[in-house]
Parts: sequence; structure tokens; C-alpha cells
Amino acid sequence: MTSKGKKIFLALTVIVPFLIYSIVYYAPIIRNAPFQEKDFVSLEYKWGTGEQLENSYNSATGKFEYVNKNDSLIKTNIKLTTRDIKYLDSIADVQGFWNLPDVVANSEADLKDPKKLRYFIKFNYKKKAKEVIYFPNFTGAERMKGAVSKVQKEIELTLIDKEATLNK
Repeated sequence: MTSKGKKIFLALTVIVPFLIYSIVYYAPIIRNAPFQEKDFVSLEYKWGTGEQLENSYNSATGKFEYVNKNDSLIKTNIKLTTRDIKYLDSIADVQGFWNLPDVVANSEADLKDPKKLRYFIKFNYKKKAKEVIYFPNFTGAERMKGAVSKVQKEIELTLIDKEATLNK
């Protein structure tokens, strides 16, 4: 084999597979690059049963509405600080929120059932947005359920903390 043939063989057996591997591995990371904390615009969070989610929060407006235990509609205005935004963005990033499917449910029947509790979470960025509808009764992949439930719980805890400091 000539020297030129050896170089071509080396390139085809080592370099080309490495390039293919790199492209396959880094494609999701590059695709999700627009989800950066500095590009954060707003967060939308809703929960309830059926299609009409009566409880909601929008960080762009600060509008927070929910039905309390006495079936009274409570309306408040809660603004998230830069620290809160950074924290929620980092939680979503660590949990892999950007790689979740748009609907985390057991079946199509869950989507149509008006009695099933569901959560709607949407992170809006300058170039992209990611929204997920999550049913807590999901029995599929534990990692997927754990990721979306962790993000949901952290958003909920942040709102509860903000409301508690607002009412003091």
C-alpha cells in the first residue's frame, strides 16, 4: 500500500466515523442553544382539570390567578426577580426540559378526560419557546416523569414563596 493509500485508509476508518459521531452527539445540544437564560422572555404556567385550566401564572405580566380551597378566585400580581428566572432556567436545563416531548401523558384518553389534572409549562425565549403539557398520573419513563415533575414543583414552590413574601 502506498503512503497516499495509507492516509486515505486512516481518514476513512478514524476521522470520518469520529466526525459522524460528533455531529450525532452534538446536534441536540446545538439545536437547543437558543434556550439560554440571557434570552429568557417569559414563563407561562397553568394547571387544572380538563381543557380549561383555571389556575395560571404569566411572568411577563405578573398575573397570578388561582382558585383556593374555598372555591374563590384569587388574583395577585407576582413579578419574578432575575435570580428567580436564572434559578428556574437552570432547573429546566439540568432536568433536560428542552428534550421532553410536548405532551407527557399515558394515552390520548388522558388528553380528552375532563377530570384529569394537568399542568401546562411554557418557557419563552427570544428565538424559541418550549411548552409541555404534563399529567401527574403518567406511568411511563421514570426519568421523563421525574424531570417534568421537578420543573413543575420548582415553579410552584417559587410562586408560593413569592406570594408568601408579598402577603407579609
